[in-house]
Amino acid sequence: MEIYDNCVVALTWVLQDTLGEELDVLDEPVEFLLGGKDLLPAIEAALQGHRVGAKLQLQIEPEEAFGDFNDQLLFLEPRALFPAELQVGLTLEGSALPAGCNPTAPKDALFTVTDIYPEHVVLDANHPLAGIAIRISLRVEGVRDATEEELERGSTGTGFFRIEALPSSDRGDAALH
Repeated sequence: MEIYDNCVVALTWVLQDTLGEELDVLDEPVEFLLGGKDLLPAIEAALQGHRVGAKLQLQIEPEEAFGDFNDQLLFLEPRALFPAELQVGLTLEGSALPAGCNPTAPKDALFTVTDIYPEHVVLDANHPLAGIAIRISLRVEGVRDATEEELERGSTGTGFFRIEALPSSDRGDAALH
């Protein structure tokens, strides 16, 4: 079966930065909906017309991947506004930032705590891979027609290339996935 929009592909891959540092490895196949929200458009375009067993090597520049790093999405906030157990790497929803934080911080963004100082906390609303060109070596492990539910949802539910907050019932704070 040939890959086309609105089908599901099972992929394995190695994702690296341009210096060869591994960012992610999928050893076991994971399914993604083409034409939905699961994959970057550059990956979807490269997969079109291929079949099971195809191996592709792609380099995707930041503007085609996670965007350029935007220093306007960095916020220095007073440490006293946050709980003592705050840790570097924690992700917070913009809508859940403590009162007293910068009012221009986007409420619909997710912020990663990148640094904690005695008097300040650095929050970053950039995607963790913003500004980074990525290399991806992928293999097509399977192709199938998408279900109606997947088409309606626009996803197989993997969401690898999206960052979103988990429902509050699944987390203590926001999470990155």
